[in-house]
Amino acid sequence: MKKELILVLNCGSSSVKFSIIDPIKEVTYIDGIVETINSVTSLIINNFIKNKKLFKKFDKVESYKKLIILIFDILINQYKNYLNNVVGIGHRVVHGGRYLKKSMIINSSVLSKIQESSIFAPLHNPFHLLAINIALKKILKLKNFNVAVFDTAFHHTLPKESFLYAIPYHFYTDYSIRRYGAHGINHFYITKKSSIFLKKPIFKLNIISCHLGSGSSITAIVNGKSIDTSMGLTPLEGLVMGTRCGDIDPSIIFYMVKELGMSIDKVQKILTENSGVLGISSISNDFRKLEEKYNINKKAKLSIDIFCRRISKYICGYSSLMYGRLDAIVFTGGIGENSSLIRYKIIDKLSLIGCFLDLDKNLENNKKIMFINSIKSIPILVIPANENQIIAKETYDLVKKSIL
Repeated sequence: MKKELILVLNCGSSSVKFSIIDPIKEVTYIDGIVETINSVTSLIINNFIKNKKLFKKFDKVESYKKLIILIFDILINQYKNYLNNVVGIGHRVVHGGRYLKKSMIINSSVLSKIQESSIFAPLHNPFHLLAINIALKKILKLKNFNVAVFDTAFHHTLPKESFLYAIPYHFYTDYSIRRYGAHGINHFYITKKSSIFLKKPIFKLNIISCHLGSGSSITAIVNGKSIDTSMGLTPLEGLVMGTRCGDIDPSIIFYMVKELGMSIDKVQKILTENSGVLGISSISNDFRKLEEKYNINKKAKLSIDIFCRRISKYICGYSSLMYGRLDAIVFTGGIGENSSLIRYKIIDKLSLIGCFLDLDKNLENNKKIMFINSIKSIPILVIPANENQIIAKETYDLVKKSIL
């Protein structure tokens, strides 16, 4: 095999996804995930070319560092024929801060800025840095061909009226406090795919992209560019999420510190790790479990209802930014792609802006791009997320450019 492939590492707070991809032909050779569920670690690797699957389960949760090393060891020992053709490693990085506005070859300066931005993404950036440093040591021949692709980059087109907070202006100029957004890699992918399926040039495309997963965000895209997005300075703002609270009255924090005597570190942990649907339901942050209990557990039902209500409100709000033309609402991410219940609960509140489901189409979960709207509705699309394809292409372009 003589290919120019890219290894993609997509490190989340509770899982690690990885792929070996041909970025030109958009062919995925290897696709894998390591995730932790119920105090057990599982590893799944799909070899699409040979139609084989590797599955391993561990009796306990391994450290994040061990998991990254395990992935590299398996790739080096069992998938060497693919790894030998890898010309670059692409890393998804959630937060690039004020200065990292586009994908970049990783060097000491880039690493330093990712570290500085960790304060804005404490659940993610530290894991990205860990994976990057392991990759630099594990595959020495690619030491100069590791690329950081930033979730915040797509949102650097936000106008000031979207990214500024109504606090004294010098907090922006002196300390870079502003809205940065997240999930930009997938929102960008959704924009490209929507352009194809709606048969509309990107520069004329107006959509509302709903990335719904354990972490969720909504982006208003006008003429192919992000003009507003629900996540803010950090991924804590916006929608109700798996463990994150989303939008709250800031005075709640003051009350917790001053009146309840909590430390600021404890408050941060509560709002980022113990809130969202987990905090409301007291059951789980796994939406699959909450859906199973939707009709039999009041708090499970309440958590999903709150989650959907917030999304409907954001969609309606963003529809006012579309300059009179909304080409489509798009659902993506693990929940957006797979949960017909949650899509129904969201769209059911949007008749005022011309959104109506085809109930039968909405029940289909075929892992493909599909329209789920009725005839009288504006288009409603489901597009499976594929951040890795964008990361692979960005990485390949930078690697080839650096070689030339």
